[in-house]
Amino acid sequence: MASIIPRDIANGLKGLDANRYATKKTVAQGMLDIALLTSNASQLKYVLQVGQKHEFYTLLVVLISISIVLQAIAGILALIISSLDGEHNEKQKKMADGLYHVSLALMTGVVFCDVIKMTFGFDPALSEQDYYGNRASNMQS
Repeated sequence: MASIIPRDIANGLKGLDANRYATKKTVAQGMLDIALLTSNASQLKYVLQVGQKHEFYTLLVVLISISIVLQAIAGILALIISSLDGEHNEKQKKMADGLYHVSLALMTGVVFCDVIKMTFGFDPALSEQDYYGNRASNMQS
């Protein structure tokens, strides 16, 4: 029976290294986490600069702060999990699995905070006034 997968691709699949893939995936995920943390820090800086003039100042400061704290805790858990994964002790394996689930829950909380935060927006065109007190051009007086 002839294979439906071309020979060149089938030969390439045999050489797929699961460890290399997992390493690349982990590095890519770490880069995305750093990008999200940087974005949150930038948004926090913006909201703090605008101050009470922003109509959702308190809500945004709280959501961004929660998101940053949850990301930091998830990062610490990732370090702990990585140190436990090397061991083959059953107790440590169960602990690492539990911490992984806690980390997943924390990152779900980060996503939830970020979705709510972005719903209230950072688009200056949607605000009545910008940082300098200028009215947006699409707002009627």
